[in-house]
Amino acid sequence: MSIQTPNPDDPYVIRTDGDGIATLTLNRAHQFNSLSQAMIAALHRELDAIASDAAVRVVVIAGAGKAFCAGHDLKEMRANHNKGFMQDLFKRCGKMMMALTQMPQPVIARVHGIATAAGCQLVSMCDLAVAADTARFATSGINVGLFCATPGVGLSRNLGRKQALEMLLTGDFIDAPTALQQGLVNRVVAGDALDAEIDQLARSIIAKSSVAIGMGKQMFYKQLEMGLEGAYQYASEVMACNMMTDDAAEGIDAFIGKRKAEWKGR
Repeated sequence: MSIQTPNPDDPYVIRTDGDGIATLTLNRAHQFNSLSQAMIAALHRELDAIASDAAVRVVVIAGAGKAFCAGHDLKEMRANHNKGFMQDLFKRCGKMMMALTQMPQPVIARVHGIATAAGCQLVSMCDLAVAADTARFATSGINVGLFCATPGVGLSRNLGRKQALEMLLTGDFIDAPTALQQGLVNRVVAGDALDAEIDQLARSIIAKSSVAIGMGKQMFYKQLEMGLEGAYQYASEVMACNMMTDDAAEGIDAFIGKRKAEWKGR
């Protein structure tokens, strides 16, 4: 059996669109889709382009080959062993991760194989995640003398403190059912049902008002960093503004009239 040589000219991220869903596939299967500088830049460019694309209602992030994402490219990091490079790498990666939460469209991670270190971080920073029942997750940097500090930001905002710290301090893998139980993923299904499950979830979101979804996603992440009183004040203002939109008027009228809403997108 011949082994196909990877083509360095292949795109790092492949975008496919259909019926309101944009799928971004990390396309370095031979490197387990590691987050090299080029991969981070390519993914960030696609996210920025989609954020202003009103035709896209849901984003799915997937990985080519046997794994979702194995984290940062350790060979690239060792080949550029200076603090300036490291600072720039993690700064760029952090901005890309933040773009996931800042874009108006919900983002779903499609997880199969392994999601380790920054790959696990990527799962945690997506709004939703659906995993194959054989998927495994770890923040494994500690095994090579590197505490997964940046992955810990997303992990600690998904899991309880003790569960997050156990992953960060041991580097041990957790399986998909454990990830579901601890809050890292939303759903776990058989591998051959992964795409159907994600499609069902995406369709449920697409059926709702894009205005309400966009406003709600922005509100959700902003209020998380506030105190309780400030969060309620902010959420009340967002809800009042939401109520003044055409979509809210249409949705309520449709509910009262027992008919299907026709969203106006404003």
